[in-house]
Amino acid sequence: MNRKYPASLIVLMAVFLMAPGVAAENSAPMLRSEFIYKEAPYPECHASTIAQTAGGTMVASWFGGTKEKNPDVCIWVSRLENDKWTEPVNVANGIQPDGTRHPTWNPVLLQAPGKNAPLILYYKVGPSPQKWWGMQMISKDGGRSWEEPTRLPEGILGPIKNKPVVLPDGTWISPSSTEARRTDWQVHFEISKDQGNTWRKAGPVKKGAGFDAIQPSVLVMKDGRLEALCRTRQGVIAMTWSADNGETWSPLSALALPNPNSGTDAVTLSDGRQLLIYNHSAHRADRSGRGVRYPLKLALSDDGLNWTPVLTLEDQPLPEGYAYPAIIQTSDGLVHITYTWDRKRIKYTVIDPSKL
Repeated sequence: MNRKYPASLIVLMAVFLMAPGVAAENSAPMLRSEFIYKEAPYPECHASTIAQTAGGTMVASWFGGTKEKNPDVCIWVSRLENDKWTEPVNVANGIQPDGTRHPTWNPVLLQAPGKNAPLILYYKVGPSPQKWWGMQMISKDGGRSWEEPTRLPEGILGPIKNKPVVLPDGTWISPSSTEARRTDWQVHFEISKDQGNTWRKAGPVKKGAGFDAIQPSVLVMKDGRLEALCRTRQGVIAMTWSADNGETWSPLSALALPNPNSGTDAVTLSDGRQLLIYNHSAHRADRSGRGVRYPLKLALSDDGLNWTPVLTLEDQPLPEGYAYPAIIQTSDGLVHITYTWDRKRIKYTVIDPSKL
């Protein structure tokens, strides 16, 4: 079905597609950039996530296998120890009690707040995004070992790509979404008031001008409002707002940044600024609708509405591009990023946000 979009949205997209790079961009904020691994027992990887444990260790996870959607795709984990990433370990697969095997998808790490709180790994299992279900695993030793996986309650998918956010009052907001059909994407949120023991659903978010959106990330504004930024099929990043701690959300509307139908992530910095990582392109080039996933950029905002690209992480064309970034700020104030590099490796980058 062909949808008509407001003329203002079309103009907005054209402006940002033609805009040159921002002259103020430089590499000074980049402190470290490396591959987490160079060789692996699988040809393809994707959908990384990163967290800092209660003890201060960095942990990353992703899915890897023959190819996305293949039953042999598993969840892998690596830890940054003695300034080196450990050999990735296979921690979860989709083997069912009856022997049936499904692919795993989109791991998301969350270090629960508290001195002795566990590290939680959320992920999906199922033959497709239309049929997958949510799973979780718990580590009580910073990701060295994991308890047996458990299935999330019926109707709760867990965070679809990006990390949950813990609000000042202790509420957990898990950004989620569904893909009932390729042309029916919807964003919703899952809320927990008891540290992730039970969940309830908020949404779905209204599509506004007809946005098909998934994979939100949650930001916290200085005035306490929440903003969620979403991947769309319409060539732009979409936003939605909540003034009641995630209970209700405004209809989706366009952010003044392009999106090539690719995952994004964002984080609220300790100084109150908002930092977004995304592919600055709206060109959709293949039959799947997946776009040109480069360049990979960072953009900053003070208000969640006006965004300025401030740093280009990758800009050289690759067949599969640079995709599905994850971004966090650690206790020392630095920003840590992981992303898919050509579907062959996971790249890790550290940024000093004070230099952005």
